[in-house]
Amino acid sequence: MSIPWSASQRYGVTPAPGGLGLVQDFLNTRGIAGYGPDLLADAALAADWVAGAVRAWSAARGVDLAPPRFDDADLAKLRGLRARIDSLVAGEVTGGRTTVPASLVVSGAGEVRLEPSGTGWRWLASALWAEILLSQHADTWRRIKQCHNHRCGSTFYDRSKNNSGVWHDVKTCGNAANLRASRARRRERQRATGSPVSP
Repeated sequence: MSIPWSASQRYGVTPAPGGLGLVQDFLNTRGIAGYGPDLLADAALAADWVAGAVRAWSAARGVDLAPPRFDDADLAKLRGLRARIDSLVAGEVTGGRTTVPASLVVSGAGEVRLEPSGTGWRWLASALWAEILLSQHADTWRRIKQCHNHRCGSTFYDRSKNNSGVWHDVKTCGNAANLRASRARRRERQRATGSPVSP
């Protein structure tokens, strides 16, 4: 069953597996022209996104957790957190140490899981960092990428066998980028040979 991650659906990307979909969806809250507004721009948009994302994440994890409440100060913290995780996906060293609260919970069946703790933006940060930790240990974190089309930049989960994907969608972003590159090469050849340059 497909879990509706609303921010990622705007780009038509397939959700990352399990709880990692939360991280992907969080990064896809960015506003990108043609796809939609920044879902962390104001409290109403953020509240709608958080409610849906926590429902989807709870379903993926097989738990029932209530979404945290946010205020305007939380929004600025969430946008900062998104920028930091974006940098991590891009392979940039973010510097500095961050401490995030999380709880280890043992179920009645003896299953140990990480659950978020704290309030407001800290609760969501706890859930996101827990998923990143689990993904790094499962060696799936390297498959979270940002589309190389600078006009898009959506976050996708690379399902290619050799982890070589660079476009969130080859048909849209890949073909457009390849067409621009082809036109640029043709113009360069025309300039080099002295032929008239076509638009």
